[in-house]
Amino acid sequence: MAGTDTIKNLMAEYDQNNTFAQSIGMHLEVIELGVVRYVLTVKESHLATPGFVHGGVLTTMLDATMGAGALTLVEKDQKVVSTIEMHVNFINPAKVGSVLTATSVVVRQGKKVIFMKAEMVDEHNKCIAVSSGTFYPFLAEKAGYKL
Repeated sequence: MAGTDTIKNLMAEYDQNNTFAQSIGMHLEVIELGVVRYVLTVKESHLATPGFVHGGVLTTMLDATMGAGALTLVEKDQKVVSTIEMHVNFINPAKVGSVLTATSVVVRQGKKVIFMKAEMVDEHNKCIAVSSGTFYPFLAEKAGYKL
């Protein structure tokens, strides 16, 4: 099993290459194998209506969180992951100025797929959304990585 430093190095490379996450202001933190956290401070540019964050922003954050968590499990095999299925439940709205934190959890790592879940809370620990997803590991070189 790879050490935390190796995981953090891979995740730093992943985070650097994830220009979409950067463009909306998401920040990654690796906690341990399978567990990562993305944090986002909600801005006007994230809104769908005058008062609430667009569901696509929340979904993106949850997908990235689960995917990055799954990635920590397979990087030792020089693999990355791709989302093959995802479900989201929106629980409460998020507003401008909210600090959202999404955290991943491994449900099960199978031989061919990884099952993940994530929860998103605001700065008051109020649940904003929950999700589950299935991720397919494949060789990193196919995605352009040189590990």
